[in-house]
Amino acid sequence: MARDIYAYRQVAVHSVQRGSAVEIHPVPGQAFSPELLVQCSQRLKDLDTYPLGTCFLLDAKLTDRGGNQYMYAWHGDAVQVLSPKQTKAFLAEFRRGRI
Repeated sequence: MARDIYAYRQVAVHSVQRGSAVEIHPVPGQAFSPELLVQCSQRLKDLDTYPLGTCFLLDAKLTDRGGNQYMYAWHGDAVQVLSPKQTKAFLAEFRRGRI
């Protein structure tokens, strides 16, 4: 089955510490709750490569497959790291594009 590219949107996400685990969540200020989990490549959780709090730009979709809602990003997509300035610009662009 082919991947439905129209279901995916660009989402800024960041790594956060929850207990002893590192999780990926949407950055606040977007259409998605910052409490949503993001299922993505485990590479983004590698603290030796990306420090805690690193922001990434992912193509992700909202799904509830298997129960609770979460964001899904294909693990094979390229990793795009966002600087704080790029994250701020992305969120500003998102706010201008809202209806």
